[in-house]
Amino acid sequence: MTRATPQLVVHRDKELMAQAAAARLITRIVDAQAARGTASVVLTGGRNGNALLAAIAASPARDAVDWGRLDLWWGDERFVPAADGDRNAVQARAELLDAVPLDPARVHEMPASDGVDGSDVEAAAARYAQELARAAGPGDRLRVPAFDVLLLGVGPDTHVASLFPEHPGVRETELTVVGVRGAPKPPPTRISLTLPAIRAAREVWLLAAGEDKAGAVALALSGPGELQAPASGAYGRSRTLWLLDRAAAERIPAQLYPPASA
Repeated sequence: MTRATPQLVVHRDKELMAQAAAARLITRIVDAQAARGTASVVLTGGRNGNALLAAIAASPARDAVDWGRLDLWWGDERFVPAADGDRNAVQARAELLDAVPLDPARVHEMPASDGVDGSDVEAAAARYAQELARAAGPGDRLRVPAFDVLLLGVGPDTHVASLFPEHPGVRETELTVVGVRGAPKPPPTRISLTLPAIRAAREVWLLAAGEDKAGAVALALSGPGELQAPASGAYGRSRTLWLLDRAAAERIPAQLYPPASA
């Protein structure tokens, strides 16, 4: 699969990064809708993903999006009850989704632990894989939709979605969605897209802000391999974009990827 060379955009601080990423995502969605009538985005949780959603909610430009023609998916989810505040979907609704006129049928939340599969996280992961396959077009790869933008937060250990260094999920090459057990950060049980599913996206955007992410960003961009640094294995078909603040970018060797101006 073609690997898009990473592009870096470094912003002054995390607030400006969130605002700029929000503007960039609104523009990308509008462009996709103009070209094909619909758009699809994979959301991420965590502080940077939620900050981006809050910035969209606060932006006057949000009304440029036809929210009823937008499909929303998630890259990973905490396998807890549907109403649990730890769920990425619950946090996304609080930050943005409840404030815009989405089509409920186009909001594809990952299953919860109190859903039809109960505590069987592997069955729940398979159910989400089936939902992705139903939405995929005849030319889409791996029975996954060709997402317009797939958002990922980068963890301090270089994890993306719920794919952690050296964990079984990061080694998966066939499945598009996996159940994750024994995650090194709570809660330990999760559902995650796999790297092959992530790479089916047209564009992958990786978000990192703060000094605690600097080591992970530098390591991932140094090309150590996805088993050691899962973020290094996350890339899009046409574009891979790293959106950083200065603190997260401070340890990147200048000769690797000279940052573009913000």
